[in-house]
Amino acid sequence: MIRLPDDAPFTPEQRAWLEDFLSKALAGVAIPSAPTGPAVPVTILWGSQTGNAEGLARKLGKRMKKGNFEPEIFDMAEYDRERLPKEKNLLIITSTYGDGEPPDNAADLYEWILSDAAPQLGDVSYSVLALGDTSYPDFCKCGIDFDQRLAALGASKIQDRVDCDVDFDDEFKAWSEGVIGVLSPEFEVVPGAVSALDQQEEGYSKKRPFPSTILNNFNLNTGGAKETHHVELSLEGSELVYEVGDALGVVPANPPEVVDEILANLPFKTDTEVPLPDGTEGPLRDALIYSYDIGTINKSLIQKWQERSGSPFLRSLVEADDKKAFEDFSWGRDLIDLVVDHPADFADGEDFVGILKKLQPRLYSIASSPNAHPGEVHLCVGIVRYESHGRKRGGICSTFLSDRSDGTTPGVFVHSNKAFRLPESGDTPLIMVGPGTGIAPFRAFLEERKISGAKGANWLFFGNPHQSTDFLYEDELTAFKEDGTLQRLDLAWSRDQKQKVYVQNLMTENGAELWKWLGEGAAFYVCGDASRMAKDVDAALHEIAEKHGGMDAEAAAEFVKQLKKDKRYQRDVY
Repeated sequence: MIRLPDDAPFTPEQRAWLEDFLSKALAGVAIPSAPTGPAVPVTILWGSQTGNAEGLARKLGKRMKKGNFEPEIFDMAEYDRERLPKEKNLLIITSTYGDGEPPDNAADLYEWILSDAAPQLGDVSYSVLALGDTSYPDFCKCGIDFDQRLAALGASKIQDRVDCDVDFDDEFKAWSEGVIGVLSPEFEVVPGAVSALDQQEEGYSKKRPFPSTILNNFNLNTGGAKETHHVELSLEGSELVYEVGDALGVVPANPPEVVDEILANLPFKTDTEVPLPDGTEGPLRDALIYSYDIGTINKSLIQKWQERSGSPFLRSLVEADDKKAFEDFSWGRDLIDLVVDHPADFADGEDFVGILKKLQPRLYSIASSPNAHPGEVHLCVGIVRYESHGRKRGGICSTFLSDRSDGTTPGVFVHSNKAFRLPESGDTPLIMVGPGTGIAPFRAFLEERKISGAKGANWLFFGNPHQSTDFLYEDELTAFKEDGTLQRLDLAWSRDQKQKVYVQNLMTENGAELWKWLGEGAAFYVCGDASRMAKDVDAALHEIAEKHGGMDAEAAAEFVKQLKKDKRYQRDVY
């Protein structure tokens, strides 16, 4: 930051403005030209399950305020849809989760805009930024649906939709600068300059993870088929802070033995340096262990591989372009299967890594309260192991933590999740549904409620296959029950009897009491599997509203929607 001499002839306001201007100019930060006409109105809507879309929406709004814009930013759940036909410039930033579903806060608007009730939008200009993950078959589906429906309703595009993979910084920058360039051409980025969107975050972050020491790492299961690790990591010296409800990003490493098998089957000299995703170079072996994704294959990778392979099977798969066929082939296979079963011709290591995606960090719901464990962060990690197509396989990050993390300092960062927060008042009762590793944030909630002296009652539904081997955090939950922190603990052991019992079954069995708690203002939380458990729990909640609230199906649906709008129904699902 530039500081002018103390005797410079300026008022404090003039001094502050000039120091800021000169500092930005010398740093190469783009400085917008003076407005030349009326401010451009822009409405930014975000749909976010874990906070990424919300963060990008706020970043874009902040930048636009520096130019000739009047941006308004809305959570889709709080947006007045009657405004929609009157919008001039509409920007939608939304993620997709589960089986191509909209985020919870976007569901109501999504359902309405795809219905016959949606109005014509001939006066609206728009653009969509869709966030997704190419590892999933319904990549960016929510954003694609919004884009196509807005066009069908007569809205005109400011610029084409951009679909982002999990590493979205470059795409976001290109999309946002493209939109700004169309809406306000005088707001230009100085060639070669660093724009406001590129300002490096201070401290440790996703771009610069903190090398954390593992303090404790053990299996919570006492035998049986499941393996769930409790992992304690140090944050000492990182200045990282988190709240209960947040997630921790962990940067994994691939299995060296699999990398060595890949190298042994490649058709070129592998003892070479290759480009890395961060712009530097490194040995190919290290690059495949630490920098590139070798644990998933998808349509995009198969298409690129087929171009270099003589495999008749891959050629027929690509030419058929059948979504289900791609999904069936990709399931249970990794990069090693392409290397061994469908050899391809690559010129060198650079050519090879050029078709691979960057190895991404994994997000885990934090299982600790920072006030109960200062300087630490705890995780509850389900270790994924399975066998398919004649190979033993496992989740890249989960097996890294269980099998390959000794003596390492994994890179970590905090991922804020504002959509999964404790109520502001400690007097609010909580109902928590978290089977399996879904228990993670609720261990944190209970620790925080105890240490803060919250007066509200707490009710936890937990489940797993067997009580004798799969009762995660049994001692702690028992202690919470005994000291009055946890008023109710309902346990579903799905395989301990002939009839399978799940958490949603216990909800309906206790429906009258659950409805009473909701009537007394309780907040309802769910964490865990999105594809089945979360849907079954949601269906059970609707059923309880109908049976014990005397509602028909339509009224029950409206009741549940209102719970979400009031932040009394929050989900951390994956």
